[in-house]
This record gives sequence, C-alpha cells and structure tokens, in this order.
Amino acid sequence: MPDALDAFRLDGKVAVITGAGSGIGRAAAELYAAVGAKVVLADYDGRVEEVAGAIGPAATAIRMDLTEADAPQRLAEAAERVGPVDIWVNCAGTVVYTPICDVPREGYRKVMNINLDAVFWCCAAIAPLMRERKRGSIINVSSNAADDAAPSLAAYAASKGAVNSLTRVLARELGPDGIRVNALAPGFIVTPMTVPDSMQGKEREDFLAHHSSRSPMGITGTPADMAHALLYLASDAGKFMTGQVLRVNGGSSMR
Repeated sequence: MPDALDAFRLDGKVAVITGAGSGIGRAAAELYAAVGAKVVLADYDGRVEEVAGAIGPAATAIRMDLTEADAPQRLAEAAERVGPVDIWVNCAGTVVYTPICDVPREGYRKVMNINLDAVFWCCAAIAPLMRERKRGSIINVSSNAADDAAPSLAAYAASKGAVNSLTRVLARELGPDGIRVNALAPGFIVTPMTVPDSMQGKEREDFLAHHSSRSPMGITGTPADMAHALLYLASDAGKFMTGQVLRVNGGSSMR
C-alpha cells in the first residue's frame, strides 16, 4: 500500500519561486527542496543567494528585477536549463499603506508592476513550455486583502483582486493542456514585509495583537503555514484543484 504522504512528494520536479529571498517565498523554497524538488529562486534582493546556499545543491538563485520587460522570459529560459519546469509560484509582492487620496502615482505603479504585471508576464512566459509537455502547476500568491475591504490598501487590494481573476481565466484557458492554475490568499502572515524589523517593543506587540484579534482563533500566520498550502497546490495531492483561490487566513475572512 502506498504511503499516504507520497502524493505530497516533488521528486524529480523543477519549481520556480519568485520572491524567494524571504518570507513565504523562502519558506516554500525550503519545503519544496525538502520533499525532493529542484528549486529555482528568483528575487531582486541578494538574500536569494543566501537562501539558495542554505538549501544546497537542489537550489539555483537568480537575481533579477521581474518588473523589467524581458525578465519573466529570461527567468523561464534560465529555469528550463535546470530542467523542465513543473511548478511556477508567483510569490514576489509589495505593499503600499496609503489612503487613496494620498497614493503617489509611482507608488501605485510599483504595486501594480510587481503584484500584477510581473505575475501576468511570468504566466505568459511559462505557459507555452508547460503546454508542450501537457502538465504543470502555476500558483499565484494573492491576499486576504482582495476580499477584505481594509482602509489604506486600495492599490494592494486592487492588484490582488486582479490576480484572483487572472488565475480563474488561466485555469480555463490552460486546463485543456493539463495545466492547473490556482491562487493562495494568505491572511496576515508575519514576514519582513508585513512586520518590518524597525517595529519593536510595544508598537510591535500592539500591531500583532490587533491582527491576531481578527482571527477567531486569535492567531496570526507564519510563512511555514503558507508553504504547506503551496505544497498542496503544487503536488499531486492537489491534482483535482484548479481555478481556485485557497484562503488560508485563520478565519479572518470566510468565503
């Protein structure tokens, strides 16, 4: 009888993870490698090289800015030199906490460039290659903010709502070619992006307490929580899952 956990193994698979220098992307890269995948880590930050070094020979670091016009295509071509890409996780993201009346155009454009445009063009770059092989899993990291009307997150929420719509369209478009497309919508996750190192002491305690209070269980999430959900979506355990927004948020939003 096969081991029940075999469906979660990624032996022999190649996975690309953007935004892998920290937070959710790093946790996913570490977990994917631990269950057998070769991982290609992309980030604009030099930390991605440190992460790859810590993972070991299964990891390849590629430092690039995915908002550059040709970057998604270059990333796909570089990843294919590691091996045929089976899994692509669009995890790179940024946020601007600003009321809409005060959002600068450059701030809005930065959010859209990273959170939406880079996701769109990364999907466009890898889809033809997956189509040739009639298999693949694309996972776009969205956010609870797409459902939850939080003040001062207009640009961020708009970008993530668009990612959810893009995910559903691509699931229809690419499904006949054996490609699954899903989104992961995290709730509040403690990462360097959401809780900067500069936030210390009582300010940090109060901030985390506020976000914990929004969950019926009184908790916030961790990158590891999201990595396990991303493993489900990437692996054969999730082979009947496509076109879905998987909301892993501690119950802060229920849909």
